[in-house]
Amino acid sequence: MYAIVDIEASGGNHINARIIEIAVYIYDGKQIVQEFNSLINPRVKIDWYVTKLTGITNAMVENAPTFNEIAHSIHSLVCDKIFVAHDVNFDYKILNTELKRTGLILRQEKLCTIELSRKIFPNQPSYSLGKLCEELGINIPAEDRHRAAGDALATTKLLEMLLQQQSTPHL
Repeated sequence: MYAIVDIEASGGNHINARIIEIAVYIYDGKQIVQEFNSLINPRVKIDWYVTKLTGITNAMVENAPTFNEIAHSIHSLVCDKIFVAHDVNFDYKILNTELKRTGLILRQEKLCTIELSRKIFPNQPSYSLGKLCEELGINIPAEDRHRAAGDALATTKLLEMLLQQQSTPHL
C-alpha cells in the first residue's frame, strides 16, 4: 500500500514551516482506497509568496483544525505504508517535524516520483510535477495546481503510470 502525500506549508524550511494543507491518497497499486484532505491552521502567518502560489490565505485557515487536532489521524493513515511524494524528502521532513512536535514519528520506506520518473522517463525537459504531468498527458486543472489535493491526485496518477511502466518487460 502506498500513502501518496502532498503538503502545502506556511513558508521557510522544514524546521520553521508549518503545514497549512495536507492531502493523502491511499493507493493499493490499482486504485485509491481512501483519501484525506484538510486545510490546517498553522498558528503562524502564511508567507505572502505561499499565498500567491497556492491561493491559501490566513483567513482560509483561521477556523481550520490545528495540526495537533488531526496528527493522530494523519499518522495512522500513513504509517505502515510506502510514503510517496513528488520530491519526497520535502513532504516527509515537514510532516515528520510536525508529527515529532506531537510525540509521533514516521519511520517508513519512501518513494520519490521525481527520482522514479528520471529512471523510467529519462530525458524529460523538466521533472517538476506540472510540466512532467503535461508531457505525460496527466491532466491537472489549473485551479488544483499547488493545492494539496490536486497535486497529490496528480502524483497518484503519475505513480500509477510509473508502476505500469516499471512492470513492462522492455524496461
